[in-house]
Amino acid sequence: QVQLVESGGGLVEAGGSLRLSCTASGRSFSAYAMGWFRQAPGKEREFVARIRWSGGNVEYSDSVKGRFTISRENVKNTVYLQMNSLKHEDTALYYCSAHALAYGTHYWGQGTQVTVSS
Repeated sequence: QVQLVESGGGLVEAGGSLRLSCTASGRSFSAYAMGWFRQAPGKEREFVARIRWSGGNVEYSDSVKGRFTISRENVKNTVYLQMNSLKHEDTALYYCSAHALAYGTHYWGQGTQVTVSS
């Protein structure tokens, strides 16, 4: 049914930039909030950013605000996470999520690894 596929992860130097993509398929996501979460080794999974598919309202965690930008491209059913001024602390497995606003149901991608080197 619902499928979320992340791409764009990789190795980047500190201070550099990376753009993650999440392609969504299986249904209309007009009533969904799309988001990004991340999990570093030994740490809890944490919220990064989210955007409503309709309307485009966005939210960010304090740790990434001002550096990361979430957006969506409706024609391609794709959500992006533009990451600038990357730090070592940003190293984590990044997951795309789809949240059904009416019912609270969550769908998850398999994750894409982001590694920030010195």
